[in-house]
Amino acid sequence: MEAFDIAAAKSSRSSVEQGRIGHFRYCILGLIFCVTVLNYADRATLSIAGTFVAKDLHLTPAALGVVFSAFGWAYAIGQIPGGWLLDRFGARRVYGASILLWSFFTMCQGTVSIFGSVASATAALFVMRFMLGLVESPAFPGNARVVAAWFPTAERGTASALFNSAQYLAVVIFTPLMAWFTHAFGWHYVFFLMGALGVVAALIWFATMHEPSTHPRMSRAELDYIAERGALVNLDSRRDDKSGARRRFTRAEIATLFTDRKLWALYIGQYCITALTYFFITWFPIYLVKERGMNIMTVGLVAALPAICGFSGGVLGGAFSDWLIRRGVPMSAARKTPFMIGMVLATTLMAAPFASSDTAVVVLVSLAFFGKGLGAVGWAVLADVAPREMTGLSGGVFNGIGNVAGIVTPMVIGFVVATTGSFDRALWFVGAHGVVAILAYGVLAGRFARVELPVTERA
Repeated sequence: MEAFDIAAAKSSRSSVEQGRIGHFRYCILGLIFCVTVLNYADRATLSIAGTFVAKDLHLTPAALGVVFSAFGWAYAIGQIPGGWLLDRFGARRVYGASILLWSFFTMCQGTVSIFGSVASATAALFVMRFMLGLVESPAFPGNARVVAAWFPTAERGTASALFNSAQYLAVVIFTPLMAWFTHAFGWHYVFFLMGALGVVAALIWFATMHEPSTHPRMSRAELDYIAERGALVNLDSRRDDKSGARRRFTRAEIATLFTDRKLWALYIGQYCITALTYFFITWFPIYLVKERGMNIMTVGLVAALPAICGFSGGVLGGAFSDWLIRRGVPMSAARKTPFMIGMVLATTLMAAPFASSDTAVVVLVSLAFFGKGLGAVGWAVLADVAPREMTGLSGGVFNGIGNVAGIVTPMVIGFVVATTGSFDRALWFVGAHGVVAILAYGVLAGRFARVELPVTERA
């Protein structure tokens, strides 16, 4: 009881201190949040326009599943190179270039009809989706790197949950907008609109983003505050003591990312959560149209409810995890608790095929996505346990393995729907990922702690 009171007193004093030192770090969080909203909106554009694209290009469900998977293939392949680039050149340059490029390839998707034959247009759409995934690959490792640099340990759960929850707000804001735009102007113009918004975001990024130790708007008091509490404030300017260049990693150090049990638990958990995400941003709107008989305008509104629940769960999960840490709960338990609860709730998606009404389906999907949001603390855990010297690369491996689900999930769902004529087994397949995630964090992970690189191999 005494320890609890001491922790509470420290938390109270910490709140007072923060009021004096300023909160510019939250402006940076707002920036990556807004960029991530656009990031996910660009990914989801094809799912909104998908019914019309498939009609114009004469795509079967299986072929549309392959086109959807193009993003996942490239996004997964690009994660490790993207993480390496972030460690090598810093978040400002690499992430900024990524925003510009993904905006360009979003706009390019609206031009595929200029290719003469159906086969050529379909191949062009696949290539554009592939390139979109490739150039978006530094985004989430970049977010994790920014959070590690700008936020102390006891605030990373909330910060990570907020940028991760941007995917849901993207649906809330842009799904109705894109559905209306598709209905009013045609599917081509949705891609042009979203690409143009991305170019504006890139310009804002380059004008605003710098690392904490050199940012002109960062106060010395706030810099000292976050540095003393675990923020890696000089992450982008880290230099090797001997050469003045960024240190190169040895094979043994890189191998650590693929042999540590804690990291593999994170990778599996991220894979399972990403499977749920890709169902939502690819096949869920089409499920509502094809299986439930809704029109595109209704889908634009209905899809917002699960997204709102996912956003609420994401913010709550991160805030709850940080609250537990401030109350003296060990970091490992504080991160696992919302994850395990959330994944139990995510399994309710498996009950959707038994629902007799559209309302019941929306309620079940909303509950599942609230749980998915609640459990989305993986990026916070990664910031806590990844080797300090390899935050970008470890984020790339984490998100790369996780986004293999972006390849598997759309293709499996497309195959199941094409062969069975129903979404029932597809929903069971997606919901079962919650069970696998529970086993990964509950059995495989052990106690979460910072992974150290092998000392004898360091340069």
